[in-house]
Amino acid sequence: MPESVEKLLPRLRDPNFTRILIVTLPEATPVHEAAALQRDLRRAEIEPYAWVINQVLSPLPITDPLMKQRQLHEQKYLREVKEVQASRVAIIPWQMEPPTGLRRLSQLSQSSSENTCV
Repeated sequence: MPESVEKLLPRLRDPNFTRILIVTLPEATPVHEAAALQRDLRRAEIEPYAWVINQVLSPLPITDPLMKQRQLHEQKYLREVKEVQASRVAIIPWQMEPPTGLRRLSQLSQSSSENTCV
């Protein structure tokens, strides 16, 4: 193993130094690929700190029938992450505009704190 990797791994394994976040969407392929990533990290003795689920429709008041159906479909994957994959989950509702910049990210973190499962 290269020396650089030998020095990096202890830092990645140290939860006081590094916190790994797994970011996914509430859909089958992204959740299952993220779960595979988590298994790989755990094999390397790196424990993910939390999962972030982006573009979630569930917290939003939706009336469009097609979007309502999609909102119902994501429930299975939200449950899978919360009940099987992660001990900490942050739910980020779908945004009209990307939360770019410090101000928008700060607003997002404040508004999403009530949707965070600890």
